[in-house]
Amino acid sequence: MILRLFGKEEPKTLAEDEFIELDTTSPEVSGGKIPIKIERLEDFSDTERIQKLVREGAIVFIKIKTLKEKDISELKRAIEKLRKTIIAINGDIAGIEEDWIVLCPSFAHIVRE
Repeated sequence: MILRLFGKEEPKTLAEDEFIELDTTSPEVSGGKIPIKIERLEDFSDTERIQKLVREGAIVFIKIKTLKEKDISELKRAIEKLRKTIIAINGDIAGIEEDWIVLCPSFAHIVRE
């Protein structure tokens, strides 16, 4: 296989009845189950932990009430940072009621109705 990649061997052609089986499971998600995490955003520094979870393939529900009551400008900064991460990984973000937001990785999307 390595020799074929570097041009040392003629590529093998597949017959019509042959096929190659591809592994379509996500490497981040083991066992085909999608992790769903519930986190609290109590400080701007919590965004690092939450970003890591979404990058690893978890759907994350975040309770923002504590930070909203403490410092609304810090909450806006934190949400903007999370939003930029979600855009970078082609994920999705949405607010749920007043005190929750949800972040989804690229393989999931939020249906808005």
